Amino acid sequence: MKKILVIDDEEALRDLIELVLRRESFQVRTAENGGEGLKELEAFQPDLVLLDLMLPDYSGYDLCKEITKKQAIPVIMLSAKNEIVDKVLGLELGAEDYMTKPFDNRELIARIKVVLRRYENKEPNNGEEERIVHGELVFDLDTKVVLKNGIPISLTAKEFKILETLLRRPGKIFTRDELLEIAWGYDFLGDSRSVDMTIMRLRKKLEEDAENPRYVKTIYGFGYQLGGDSV
Repeated sequence: MKKILVIDDEEALRDLIELVLRRESFQVRTAENGGEGLKELEAFQPDLVLLDLMLPDYSGYDLCKEITKKQAIPVIMLSAKNEIVDKVLGLELGAEDYMTKPFDNRELIARIKVVLRRYENKEPNNGEEERIVHGELVFDLDTKVVLKNGIPISLTAKEFKILETLLRRPGKIFTRDELLEIAWGYDFLGDSRSVDMTIMRLRKKLEEDAENPRYVKTIYGFGYQLGGDSV
């Protein structure tokens, strides 16, 4: 049974979403502000977060960044703002999807299920250990923890998915469009520049020198490729 955390300051909407989700056999907890939401994040360990953009104590954008830094967990933003720039910003900051209020409950459930499937979809390991070691990096696919020289690195869900994709296929050059499809899905509203921005943030976390990356290489005119030596 999947667990969903709902962070929204509208009590009536929180109650409605909770009712709808429970009917679909999800476990649900709710929070009315960002501070309470972060406490529930630690205590509840949800599989997905529904996050209102406008909270009394937090910007939804800032909270989304904080959530995805703490855990590799999918976030769906909920907002009355329907401008494309708001949607793209939310998605680029780590959200998996963005829904404009008011929304149909059936669409909400459908999007939640799509995000959960996309996020959990990974290749079978055929009995192999669920770890990838590459140079100084250790990538644990079960716990979704990335270590560099034994020190955990905090990655957003998008950064995690892109790094996992590169590590699974060393030597393969992935185009921006391929990475966009893998990490964001076919219905993403932005463009391939979102991949470049995510790669830039990933390099800052992984590389000693982000200007001369060792692990995430740019293959000019083609895309990105895993660099460094495997172990």
